[in-house]
This record gives sequence, C-alpha cells and structure tokens, in this order.
Amino acid sequence: MATVQLAQVNKVYDGGVHAVHDFSIDIADKEFIVFVGPSGCGKSTTLRMIAGLEEISYGDLLIDGKIMNAAAPKDRDIAMVFQSYALYPQMTVYNNMAYALKLRKVPKEEIDKRVKEAARILKLTPYLDRKPRALSGGQRQRVALGRSIVRRPKVFLMDEPLSNLDAKLRVAMRSEIVHIHNEVGATTIYVTHDQIEAMTMASRIVVMKDGFIQQIGEPNEVYKNPANMFVAGFIGTPAMNFLHGTLEEGYFVIDGTGERIKITPAQMKYLKNYVGKRIVYGIRPESLIYEGDERFEKYKDYSFKMTAGMVELLGDIVNVHGVAGENKVVLKMGSKYSVKDKAEISVAAECEQARFFNESTTKAITPDCCEYEEAEVTQSLDEDNVVVIEQKTQGIFSKIANAIKSAGKKNKKSEPADVEDIKQENSSEDIEVETTEDEKTEQ
Repeated sequence: MATVQLAQVNKVYDGGVHAVHDFSIDIADKEFIVFVGPSGCGKSTTLRMIAGLEEISYGDLLIDGKIMNAAAPKDRDIAMVFQSYALYPQMTVYNNMAYALKLRKVPKEEIDKRVKEAARILKLTPYLDRKPRALSGGQRQRVALGRSIVRRPKVFLMDEPLSNLDAKLRVAMRSEIVHIHNEVGATTIYVTHDQIEAMTMASRIVVMKDGFIQQIGEPNEVYKNPANMFVAGFIGTPAMNFLHGTLEEGYFVIDGTGERIKITPAQMKYLKNYVGKRIVYGIRPESLIYEGDERFEKYKDYSFKMTAGMVELLGDIVNVHGVAGENKVVLKMGSKYSVKDKAEISVAAECEQARFFNESTTKAITPDCCEYEEAEVTQSLDEDNVVVIEQKTQGIFSKIANAIKSAGKKNKKSEPADVEDIKQENSSEDIEVETTEDEKTEQ
C-alpha cells in the first residue's frame, strides 16, 4: 500500500476564509486514521485535498514520498467512498464494481477475478446480478466499498460513508469496515463527526476544531489524556464533567458551593504552580461514584454534592444530569440505583481518573506541561470582524506547482465555461462517480 504525509498543509478559499491551518501528519502504511470533529472543522476539506478535489493553498502532500500537490486525482492512485453511494442505477452490482476497471481496459479475466474476490470479502456474492434499487442501504454501501476495493489503490479515502444508515446498521457496518481494512491491508483515511466511530475503528485519531489539529493519538490515549478541554468534551459519551474553581494547598474549591475536593500528593506535585489560581477539575461521568455505591466510602474525601435534574434510563445504565453550584454535572451509574428529580446527592470522584486544565488557556495540566500561563487577551472575532493574514506559499514543490497553475489560469480565460467544467469532471473521474438524476430520485 502506501504512506501519506501532509506537511504544513493549508486551505484558504477566495475571500480569505482559512479552512485548514498547518495540517501536518505522517500516516504509516496500512494505518486506519480517522479525522473527527464537529461540522465545519475542516476534516472533509483536508480529505478532498488529499484526493485532489481541492487545491492545496500551501504546504506539501506526499504519497509514498512523492510530492502530489500538482498531480491529477486519477494519478494519485487513490479510491474514495462518499457519503452518497453514487451507484449507477441502470447497472448490476457486478457492473458497478467492474466499471472503473473496464475504463482502464483491464483484461476481462482479471476484472472477473477482482470483482468476485471483493464480493466475497463484502458478502455480496448472492447480489451480483441485482441492481441498486433491489438492495438495502447497507448493501449499497458495501457495493460502493467494493468499487474501491477492486481498484486496489494505494490509499482508501472515506468521507462519512455511514451517515445515511440507521443506528443498528451503522454498528454492523463499522465492524465490517474494520474487518475489510484488516483483510485488504489498505492505508485508510476515514472522516466522521461521530466520535464513537472514531473510537471503535481508528488505529489513530486526529481531533480537529476550526481548521486546527487539537490532538493526534491512539483512541484510548486521547480518551484518557485529552490535550485540552475541547478534546475532553468532544471525545466520550456523555462528555467529561468540568468543575470550575480555585486550587488551594491540597484541595480544589468548587465555584458556587465552596465544597473542597481533596487533591492527592502526586497531583499536587505538578499542580504546585497553580496554587491560588483558577483551574478546571475534569472528571468523566463514569468516574463519579454514587453515594449508595459500596466504593463511595473509599473515595469520600473526593466527594461533593450535586442536585439531580433529568434522569436518562438507558437499560443497564442511568445518566443523572444535575448541577454542582455553577457547574453542570452528569453522573453515569448502574440502573440498580434510582435518583429522584431535584434530589441532593453526594458523588465521589475516582481521584486517579481526575484531569486538570488551565482555565485561561484550556490546555491540560500534566507532569510534562505544568508551568502556569495565561491566554493572551485578544479582541473576539465574529463574521463581520475577521482579520485575514496573507501567507506566502511554502515548500519549493508547492511554489513550482502553483506557478504552473497560475500560468494555466491565464490561458483559461479564452475558454468557454463548459470546457473548464468538463476538464474538472474528467480529472476526478477515477475517485468520484457522478450521481445520475435517476439515482438521486431513487435515494
């Protein structure tokens, strides 16, 4: 397969909208990387730059060590699976999967071998003679995956391929995609806004926000040791609890109640620079212990009171939403316990699972990063007050590629608009199948 490197990759649209900032990552051969973040964070834009559907404003993209900034999509040896299945409704499953190989004039025997092998992996063998309208949503998505697998590309790109499926089918397809990845052994880059997909599928996660990388790491590492409050709040269901307050010698004092949570000696060693300062005490809902639990007595010194509000019954799990002073708190506990609305209860934090954050910068306070700092106060920006900073092209290969593109744009002025549209369509034909009007109606 292939390695993929992005070095200080940026995307700036016309009008100065900076969608992706200094994106850098080294993706090893056969890795399953997941870009995760809220809508508008730049994850799909980054994927489209790798695919060649978006130009890289500056920075470099390398596949197997070769600069690919100026390469056409069809020359990058990648396959992309989109959110929409984009299948040809008039073709059978077999022909949908074989179509890209026919365009490349691959011998019929080889096409037949590849299609049947992909169908075996995807459990589509009984459906090869059916047309898309006779398939379920999950089966159509597997056909879209099969169309990519038969290509045997260096890199698979997947842009939220499961978002159109129902919850039960999404769970089934998650495990299938991981199984396919392990069997095919492909380098895969997967985009989703669903942090559960990221946690269950990825070998590494890239958490993004506002076009910036927030953290890169293995799922368990990102979950247990988030780099900042955004990552801590985004990864995990329910999100991590954040208690705001002041650090005293040996205790954390909660805003609004004055209650004191004990800080362990090991934690005080790296929190010593924050004594007398405001910090955020982070604790996950499952790391809070209800007062009726037999473990509560062990962690009694790390307890505080909360007022219960909405109670979510989720079968074997109960989520109790409440407040502790000025802080919202969620308690996750077993369904054998019951809590009434507006009841005042005590909960204890498993001190080993507590995480601490600088309230000003929102960064995690850790043994390796424990110096006190304050965020620089700047004027808040909104849509009507945005400062655009111009930056020159970086990287010698990017400069050469952009110079060629600029020269080409001068010649395009004399061409009719439809000519340019045809060129763009042809350049991406190898990774995106055009959705026909019949199929849009069908979907």
